[in-house]
Amino acid sequence: MSRRKDWDTYFMDIAYMASTRSQCSRRRVGAVLVQGKKLLGSAYNGAPMGVPDCSEAGCMLVEEFEVKLVEGREEMVKKQRCIRTIHAEQNLLLFTDRSDREGSTVYVTDQPCWTCANMLANSGVVEIVYHRPYPKDKEKVTEMMVTRGIRFRQLADYAPPAGTISEVTN
Repeated sequence: MSRRKDWDTYFMDIAYMASTRSQCSRRRVGAVLVQGKKLLGSAYNGAPMGVPDCSEAGCMLVEEFEVKLVEGREEMVKKQRCIRTIHAEQNLLLFTDRSDREGSTVYVTDQPCWTCANMLANSGVVEIVYHRPYPKDKEKVTEMMVTRGIRFRQLADYAPPAGTISEVTN
């Protein structure tokens, strides 16, 4: 007899399956909305409907500078970020109803960035569960979730389904 997956694993598996629809070569992200044990919606990151995505038109990169602590010293680091895509969490909010989000949980493959965390904080959800960390915004996002009273947790020991994980680039 096979062992049933726990609910966290089941819903995170679905988020990873959603991420396979993404055409982003830099980071494929999936998100699902769950109320109780009922799946209410899924989404992934990508260009707006009807607009060429990164696989067709290339990434739309902008350069940013970030202060990082390197061996005890602050250093200015140049990073590139693609702005062509709408994040999975944003698409999830766009394509679900507020009434469905009230009291719900979002499972997302990657810890939300600051902008997505802000949007989720006002969306009605009461819990956010993620797998891969996003160190850049971790502290401030975690602090905001605590302040807002939203459960925010990482599934650190989770293993995504075969064939769903892509190399993450910054």
